[in-house]
Amino acid sequence: MNKEILRLAIPNILSNISVPLITSFDTVLMGGLSGNHIAAVGLGGMAFNFVYWNFGFLRMSTTGLTARAFGAEDKAAQMATLARAALLAAAISVLLILLQYPFAELTHLLLNLREEQVGMVDDYFYIRILAAPAALLQMVLFGWFFGRQNSVFPLILTLIVNAGNMALSWYLVKSQGWGIGGVAWGTVAAQYMGLGFGLVLWWWECRRGGLRFEKLSLNLRQRLKKGSTRDFAENSTQENNTPALREFLSVNRDIFLRTLFLTLSFAFFYNRANALDVGTAVVAANVILLQLVNWLSYGIDGFAFAAESLVGKYSGANKPKELNRVIWLIFVWGMAFAGLYAVVYAVGNINILRLFAPENTAPETLEAAVYYLPIVVAFCVAAAPCYLVDGIYIGLTAARAMRQTMLLAFAGYLLSYYLVGRHYENWGLWGSLLAFMVLRALIQYWWLYTGRVGLTAQKTNRLKD
Repeated sequence: MNKEILRLAIPNILSNISVPLITSFDTVLMGGLSGNHIAAVGLGGMAFNFVYWNFGFLRMSTTGLTARAFGAEDKAAQMATLARAALLAAAISVLLILLQYPFAELTHLLLNLREEQVGMVDDYFYIRILAAPAALLQMVLFGWFFGRQNSVFPLILTLIVNAGNMALSWYLVKSQGWGIGGVAWGTVAAQYMGLGFGLVLWWWECRRGGLRFEKLSLNLRQRLKKGSTRDFAENSTQENNTPALREFLSVNRDIFLRTLFLTLSFAFFYNRANALDVGTAVVAANVILLQLVNWLSYGIDGFAFAAESLVGKYSGANKPKELNRVIWLIFVWGMAFAGLYAVVYAVGNINILRLFAPENTAPETLEAAVYYLPIVVAFCVAAAPCYLVDGIYIGLTAARAMRQTMLLAFAGYLLSYYLVGRHYENWGLWGSLLAFMVLRALIQYWWLYTGRVGLTAQKTNRLKD
């Protein structure tokens, strides 16, 4: 079981860590210009994430449903999940491009942008939104690969995309002097390059797995042989397509709502940070420290993604003994890795932070980042459990429970800030965010071990797409 976990987790960790590497790399590029550029790329990235993070359900639901079908050895269901998710991703991406202006205006409001920040943040946002089709379709492909217990293809794809992204961004910023627009265009080009490679990897996975798209209905002659065309169509729809489609949509809806409130929690953080009378240096320092939080979350998500794949597989195969064992081992490995992060951040200290804010260009930002670093070290251990249990919920396709626990934790987050945190300025803001993560984990664990989320596969086998 440990070998199986590590076989999935190690490629996932390498793949995930390279994701925040892009934002961190962009921050480093902007750090060579000014503290205002650091703040702008961080806020621009967050504005962009308001749109994209909220559609992370495309990957998560695809992973959970595909993993369950994989455990049940149902090839048709695996391909049907991919088709539904890809069509949904394509439709959403078209809407995002058409509605990019109101989305941008909404992010201005949520982030409480200052007047001097709007121009650069908009430059970044309006360019990166053009990558929506490629980014969302890649989410679907990643989820499908993970569901099929394949973490190598996502690693290959991520490394290709991120290497291209960094190379292009460096060239456009350093050689062409495009500034914040350069890092945005570098990301757009890399995303479409990644989609092309992703489709090649998908074709290879289908070929080696003997997978193909099944016809959704029989032809007219076959229908007539079976009886009334109308009766056949009604039975086919009610018994096969409708329950599976209903589950697909409900899972995606609940994960979307869960992710929306997670995004709002960070939007609230940026909003209140910009409202504080603490200067640009502290705002830029918060951007840097949140980069370290992202490194933590993406690294721990390597084990969470392994949980999605393995929990889904054992749930679909109806093996409760293996299911409980993999959950326990995921926590052991994940928390050990979180402790390693805490040690690295504590020991690395200013040497890590100098990578983002050089002393010669942003000394005040560097000083503020060092001052608030201890809260990020605490994050490593206190926030890791909620990342891990998210993976378990996704593997169980317990989307409704994810939604409900997130709503309760978000309410606690707002209460903690307005009752206590707001009286302690930036420390209080960080403390409220940390309390939110801890509260998420406590509520999730409570629901998990009091029977609100079943650990057996009985409930997950009620639909047979």
